[in-house]
Amino acid sequence: MMETTSLPSVPATVITRPLIGVVLDWQVSGSFSPRPHYAVRESYFHAIYQAGGLPVALPLLEGALSELLERVQGVVIPGGDYPSPSRWYGDDRGIPDEHPRTLLNEQMIRALLDTNKPLLGICAGMQEMVAATGGLLYWRVAQCLPEAMNHRGVQPNQPCHEVLVEQGSLLHRLTGQNRYEVNSHHSEGVKVLGGGLVASAHAPDGLVEAVEMPNHPFALGVQWHPEFLLSDADKALFTGLIEAAKRVKNAPQ
Repeated sequence: MMETTSLPSVPATVITRPLIGVVLDWQVSGSFSPRPHYAVRESYFHAIYQAGGLPVALPLLEGALSELLERVQGVVIPGGDYPSPSRWYGDDRGIPDEHPRTLLNEQMIRALLDTNKPLLGICAGMQEMVAATGGLLYWRVAQCLPEAMNHRGVQPNQPCHEVLVEQGSLLHRLTGQNRYEVNSHHSEGVKVLGGGLVASAHAPDGLVEAVEMPNHPFALGVQWHPEFLLSDADKALFTGLIEAAKRVKNAPQ
């Protein structure tokens, strides 16, 4: 008779970690493969896990979108560098067609907002939140706003400029900060806020650096990269996401 080996028990602390989906970026080719593939930096996964969540990757599969979102308790929309559609800018900027990420991410964001599931948009993810809610973007801040300060820092592990946080905002409640340094690294910026969104932080030059939806349990977008965890304020964003996700009822398996 074949002997069976019992599986090791899983600590309760692991079982209770909420599942946090990290949306994968799509690349037509690159250093990983000359064929289309998914890619995302590991720092997002580390930040989620350190904050108490269990990160899982979400592929760009339109037919599986609803089921994927039912299984997770929160989502991080990460940054990325990809061509954006001209409809995001309200002029002839951008590309006339769609990148595989743009349409699906907009659908995902609207679904998360409709179902009140926690959402953290980072850099391009924040810009997608604006586009998904009907807002508009500046195509290139440096070209569209020549008087703007530098928003594209060279080193992700070094601050680029400070942000001024709106009193009473979710961002302010999470960080406890009125102003702090961030590692800004973006080319585009918010021109017109989408429906339901409010600005919760600005750069010293007035450009919107964070958005949120006050009527949502946790819908926050930041223009910098808190996943590098340069400050306690950055860590607080992920902790807040995880705490909000813990309050989401698990979907039936």
